[in-house]
Amino acid sequence: MNPVMMPLWLAIQFLTRLPTPELEPRPEDLGRSVLTYPLVGLVLGLIVVLVGIALSSIPGAPTLLVAALVLTVWVGLTGALHLDGLADTVDAWVGGQRHPERARGIMKDPACGPMAVAALILVLLLKGTALVAVMETGAWMALLLAIVLGRVVPPVLFLTTPYVNPVGLGAEMAQHLPRRAAIGTVGVATVLAVVLGFVSGLWGVIPALLAGALLLWGATRLLKNWLGGFTGDTAGATLELVETAVLVILVLTLGLQ
Repeated sequence: MNPVMMPLWLAIQFLTRLPTPELEPRPEDLGRSVLTYPLVGLVLGLIVVLVGIALSSIPGAPTLLVAALVLTVWVGLTGALHLDGLADTVDAWVGGQRHPERARGIMKDPACGPMAVAALILVLLLKGTALVAVMETGAWMALLLAIVLGRVVPPVLFLTTPYVNPVGLGAEMAQHLPRRAAIGTVGVATVLAVVLGFVSGLWGVIPALLAGALLLWGATRLLKNWLGGFTGDTAGATLELVETAVLVILVLTLGLQ
């Protein structure tokens, strides 16, 4: 395995269900893999967008059905990894809001409570409804930007918030993350999103970025006060919330084109 490509393959393996070669990573490869998360978001976003365009081109295909199919592909490609984190985080917040140790234990429980189910339904409903608007207007760039910016969340969390668990993949990533390169990655991804948004006429990219940044800032504050830092589940939950917020705001501001 080419050591230059190892971090990218690791990120693809971790964030998606796309096939990858057999990997034997070093600890430093795990840290560098975080730098490629936005790039994996770009690959994932392009696949979802191309699937959406292909399905939308079927004569007479109902928009609502196509949106549901695209959402299914979107969730399937990620293995519902971040949705699982969202459900676990909501359960932990409801059941262990004042008790961090109890909250971490709840996150390890595979059972899903009613509040977690409600959160999943609401997030998927928002995404599916936004996808209908994307297809009706042809604003596929909104979908692409939402997926890419969602994958900017983990690098920001690693840069700003302690990782709670002392062992595991997340701990290795936190320990070996090249911080200066990570800051550059976040900056480049943000600038690229602004450029692509403006070129596509998505003037709502600025309020979407601001809302995403505010949501991420609030999440980091809450996680520090609640758990003393973030976990894999809370990272997935934050990603889902930022991704959904960006997509919804971009769709709501389509009239600014």
